[in-house]
This record gives sequence, structure tokens and C-alpha cells, in this order.
Amino acid sequence: MHLRLPAQTIACHECDLLQAEPELAPGQTARCARCGAFLARNPPDSLDRTLALTLTAMLLYLVANAWPLVGLELQGRHVQVTLFGAVQALWREGMTPVAALVFGTALLFPLLEMAMILMVLLPLRLGRVSPRMAPFFRLVRSVQPWGMVEVFLLGMLVSLAKLAHMATVILGTAFWAMAALILVLTAAGRAFDPRLLWQVPPEGAQS
Repeated sequence: MHLRLPAQTIACHECDLLQAEPELAPGQTARCARCGAFLARNPPDSLDRTLALTLTAMLLYLVANAWPLVGLELQGRHVQVTLFGAVQALWREGMTPVAALVFGTALLFPLLEMAMILMVLLPLRLGRVSPRMAPFFRLVRSVQPWGMVEVFLLGMLVSLAKLAHMATVILGTAFWAMAALILVLTAAGRAFDPRLLWQVPPEGAQS
């Protein structure tokens, strides 16, 4: 015996109750009829807002890598360092694992995340949908935890706090760009509605 489900059915992540997915107006959220757990939301202008925020994040990423991250002033000497310069300095000092970790979590994976998000959003915005987008978006989600810009900034602030009694610490343009990058990426994640991907028509169907 096969149970026939409605075309748009959603399972609660908390209690596994299968229920019909409601039509949500922009800004509305849906909750489980049994336990009240969050099920879905419909962010207003989801696609355009997410695309705009992701492009802004890309610009902030470029600024964060083009301008000095931090500067130190000691006895009339002023030293500045960029993010990539910090990776190079760690490498030259023989701290290869630390250099590789900083490069991966603060440079490589955030760039991969933004590039992959754009590879999902741009076809959706142009109306060129494909069933392969949903598995690709799962891959994007698997990359996201490896981008740890906020952890890097927090660690850097702790180190700079210890250096503050020895030299004058000047937070560079790149530091503030990276801080803004964290906020913008968080806003982009909240603005995107993943249901846009799950509603992709099957292979061979007209979009």
C-alpha cells in the first residue's frame, strides 16, 4: 500500500510530522502544526537581495585583500601587513600548518563560498534553472563551515590586545572590510530562500 502525499509536502525537522507546505506571503514564516518548530520562511525579494548582498561581499573581500589589515607603530617605526602578507610571514617563520590554516579559513574557503553561491544565484536570476542546482547547493553548505573569518578576526584581536601595551595598534581598512564581510554574508544567508532550488522543474521540463 502506497501513501499518496500532496505535491508540496514538508517534514518537520523536530517531530517528523508530514504536512502540506502553506503558501507564504513575503516576510511570513511557517511552523509545525504539532510542535510549533520552525519550518520555512519567505524572505521578501529573496533572490535579488541575496544576489546584491553576495556581490557586496565579493567587493568587501577584494578590499580586505588589497588594503592593510593592521598596523603597528613603535618608536617612530610604522609597520603594516595585509592578510596575504600575514600568511607569507607565518610561512617564512616556519609555521607552515598555521599559515595553511589561515590561508584556507580566511582566504580560500570564503572565496569559494561566495563564488559557488553566485554560481547558484545567477542562473536562478536569469531563469535558467537545472535540477543539478540542488545538489550543488548542498555542496555550498558543506563548504560554509570551513570559512572562519570571524574566528580569525577574534584571534587577531586577542593578539593585538596583548601587543597594545608595547606598541600603538592601528586597525586597517581591511580589518573593517572583513568585519563588514561577516555581517553581509550572514545577511545573505538569511535573505536566501532555499525553496527556490527545491522547486526546480524536473529534467526536460520547460522553465
